[in-house]
Amino acid sequence: MTTPNVVFLFDVDNTLLDNDRVTADLKRHLEKTVGQERQENYWAIFERLRTELGYADYLGALQRFRVEHPRDPQVLTVSHFLVNYPFANRLFPNALDAVEHVRQWGKAVILSDGDVVFQPRKIERSGLFEAVDGHVLIYIHKEQELDDVERRYPGDHYVLVDDKLRILTAVKKIWGARVTTVFPRQGHYAHDPHLLKDYPPADVTIERIGDVLQYDLPQLVAASARKS
Repeated sequence: MTTPNVVFLFDVDNTLLDNDRVTADLKRHLEKTVGQERQENYWAIFERLRTELGYADYLGALQRFRVEHPRDPQVLTVSHFLVNYPFANRLFPNALDAVEHVRQWGKAVILSDGDVVFQPRKIERSGLFEAVDGHVLIYIHKEQELDDVERRYPGDHYVLVDDKLRILTAVKKIWGARVTTVFPRQGHYAHDPHLLKDYPPADVTIERIGDVLQYDLPQLVAASARKS
């Protein structure tokens, strides 16, 4: 039997990297440097910008925060904190092992949403860029760019690992049995009862990214048939 050409697509935030801890660290840093009131102001700007853009833009929110507080010198301190954050320390346990595990069967690719400065910086500083040999795709709405994903990384089958059931459901509707959706129950999205209720379960549900190590290729490919 011919082995299929399988491409493994990994999300970043709360899939390979504990972004909730990054956010908590930033919140503490903001409160320490600019105070509670302005810290809350930053997050209000952040949420408005996320609604506007469709993805998290930490540096963009900081730019808008600066417009509202042009004489606050601590803005530069916050910028330094973000740009030089030690993202490698926030990878989930066995995240790199999970990527290495699947590379024995096919190409591993980072498939993420985000801005064009901070998200690539995060991927590079965390070690994920090196782990996938530079195979990184960052879109505004990745679930709307599957034709481009296929063009860049043709495959007989795809395995998508993502902490958002909304994304997994959207991709499953387009690719059907050609994709195995894997849902690591990590981060706040993965435990939101409303989201869990609103979307069907993934082909494979795991408690942590390291659980990928327990699966072999036939198991992952076969799991897709249940949602075809």
